[in-house]
Amino acid sequence: MNSQHARVHVLLVEDDHDVSALLERHLSGLGCRVTIADSGEEGLDLAFADPPDMAIVDILLPGIDGREVIRRLRADERSKRCHLVVSSVLDPEDLSELATDEILTKPFRQAAVARLLDSYRSSVSQEE
Repeated sequence: MNSQHARVHVLLVEDDHDVSALLERHLSGLGCRVTIADSGEEGLDLAFADPPDMAIVDILLPGIDGREVIRRLRADERSKRCHLVVSSVLDPEDLSELATDEILTKPFRQAAVARLLDSYRSSVSQEE
């Protein structure tokens, strides 16, 4: 994982291209390196090949859904320390059982994305 001042690698697992483009624009503007997957399967492949510092995972995905993606990311040695964010239109209370670090509720504002990055950086600085 990156140190606090290194460029943060964020994996977006999102099947809505408008949402992923918006998140990519926000995160790139904040200095992140962004990788995009439009399915759970692709997200897992990318995460295991090049483990991200943070993964933002949509719940309602075709094929392997976000719940299973999150479960597999947490279970795998390569990605278990990744800062996991669930992104969804579902009620946050319905997502509380997931082993995630944060929830990004849709629709979201640019400030919410910036707070996610600040939260990640804060957690990294506490580990160092």
